[in-house]
Amino acid sequence: MTFVRTILIFILAGFCEIGGGYLVWLCIKDNKPWWYGVAGGIILALYGVVATLQTSNFARVYATYGGIFIVMSLLWAYKMDNFVPDKYDILGAVIAIIGVLIIYFAPRN
Repeated sequence: MTFVRTILIFILAGFCEIGGGYLVWLCIKDNKPWWYGVAGGIILALYGVVATLQTSNFARVYATYGGIFIVMSLLWAYKMDNFVPDKYDILGAVIAIIGVLIIYFAPRN
């Protein structure tokens, strides 16, 4: 259950950061209403709180989240912006996830 909880928190944090950043992006780059930016900022702040729900230390949580962020960003862009990742995007994401698994889940004394 700890593994599943950890992954779910990372996914929730990813949605907060990517979703919040996306709303700010739309406000500034696509001339959406100002409240998109405000809502995005609030959601981005929520990301900072969600990340603290992890049980590991700051360094491992943020390093691991970086790899998960890579994958989630590509998936978000695919779904929301019709971005099609190429083989190098996918290879990079796979390498990042392998790094994540090593950093966060490797057995330690």
